[in-house]
Amino acid sequence: MKAYLSCKKEGWILFLVFHVVFALIFFLYQFPVEGACYGIAVNLVLWLMYQAADFGRFRRKIGQLKGLQTVIAVDDSELPESQDALESVYQELLHRLFEEKAQEVSKADADFKNQLEYATMWAHQIKTPIAAMGLLLQEEDTEKNRELAMELFEIEQYVDMILQYQRLRNISGDLVFREYDLDEILRQCIRKYARSFIRKRLSLDFRETGRKVVTDEKWLSVVIGQILSNSLKYTKSGSIRIFMEGDYLVIEDTGIGIAPEDLPRVFEKGYTGYNGRNDKKSTGIGLYLCREILEKLSHEIKISSAPGKGTKVSLKVTREQLEVE
Repeated sequence: MKAYLSCKKEGWILFLVFHVVFALIFFLYQFPVEGACYGIAVNLVLWLMYQAADFGRFRRKIGQLKGLQTVIAVDDSELPESQDALESVYQELLHRLFEEKAQEVSKADADFKNQLEYATMWAHQIKTPIAAMGLLLQEEDTEKNRELAMELFEIEQYVDMILQYQRLRNISGDLVFREYDLDEILRQCIRKYARSFIRKRLSLDFRETGRKVVTDEKWLSVVIGQILSNSLKYTKSGSIRIFMEGDYLVIEDTGIGIAPEDLPRVFEKGYTGYNGRNDKKSTGIGLYLCREILEKLSHEIKISSAPGKGTKVSLKVTREQLEVE
């Protein structure tokens, strides 16, 4: 009602002005007061009847427009029929804006698709020379070649991260849920990073969990691998522990830790924090990927840390058993 009165306030003001003038003329010409009052009363009743009908139309139109708020970005064909020339002009403007927006969105989608295809092609093609260099470095076991092999391994990890990031948009179609042995998934990830443990002379305390988990093995391995990679990157000495704590799989290190002000934002895309700015090579994508993947797997992740005291990452990997039909 308030919105309607605000829109129609000029009409109400004119109505009052006209009837004041009407009453003034009656007074000046000394016409009978009863006649003036009767005329004003009749006009008021007719005016109120018209306003009631107009208010009903106003409410219906507002309801239609509010209902379109969720779909107007997709289709503008459901706009209510214009009542006058001014509304027709506004609707024509909206239609042109919608067409321009649709063209811009279509162009942006095409550009993004082209970039995605190019990046995917590049990531797959670069894997060939990476594999070739890996084989060449294995021909002679020297300290230099071992160092080069580790750097090559890091390059391969960044390439894999590109592919995982690109696949994230359509991850639902790539998920295959089954019951897996959690310890076997952990062993595969540990073997992958075995050279990094040896190179950095870090000890590994792996306590078998004895757990079965319903998950997607490939994507859970991506998450665990990313967490191990972070632990290895930011742990200069000491150890990395892997164990179960209740329903949580815990990966804990004795690394440099995370500043308290950075903890609430570590899962944000592109956020590197204090450690990342010092490291200069951090992308701010790893933990973001972990969170997004775990949400799709119906798992949870939480991190606790303190500067100089290491980081503790906990994954809640329990999930309801699959229904067997």
